[in-house]
Amino acid sequence: MADTPDLPPADSGASPVPADAPASGRKRPKPGERRIQILQALAAMLQEPGAERVTTAALAARLGLSEAALYRHFASKAQMYEGLIEFIESSLFGLVQQIADREPDGTRAAARMVAVLLQFGERNPGMVRVMVGDALVTEHARLIARMNQFFDRLESQCRQVLRAAAEAAGSPTPTVDAQLRAAALIALAQGRLQRYARSDFRRLPTEQLDATLALIAR
Repeated sequence: MADTPDLPPADSGASPVPADAPASGRKRPKPGERRIQILQALAAMLQEPGAERVTTAALAARLGLSEAALYRHFASKAQMYEGLIEFIESSLFGLVQQIADREPDGTRAAARMVAVLLQFGERNPGMVRVMVGDALVTEHARLIARMNQFFDRLESQCRQVLRAAAEAAGSPTPTVDAQLRAAALIALAQGRLQRYARSDFRRLPTEQLDATLALIAR
């Protein structure tokens, strides 16, 4: 299985440059690089205990920037969260499509889709606070709606491969079977991610995962 991607840590690159640094100072980031640094710092802050809500003032201080400098790269804090959601979507749905294309057994394919989701969350704990909605509670409602759509889309992908598996097995009700199993798998994934966040990332979402998936996706 392909490795799940993770967002590099905020300190894995050039050191942040204050917005008012002189031209003779440190080298300024390339176009787009500062946006990535901001998202890296936001994700890193979200994985700290009790960090469901990150203020732009704290984020700016973390980067050694002014809040005005943040808003030169993002129109709002909601747009920063959208950047994290876009990373989640692009990372995971690329892997999910690979699984759908390469795994002929629909039951195994659905289980692997859930597994890569939970592996991604385990490697990117700050993203989990976004995925379960904790970091979005005080933000724009469209962000929570977008994460809900993410899980709906993943459930749809699972449903498609499970329906094919049910048909191949001769089920008289392949659509119903697929709907029930896909819903159970996504509920499992969401519950595991919620537990991971609530435990301050101590209870790993992949804990005894193979055995659990074997009970549901069979």
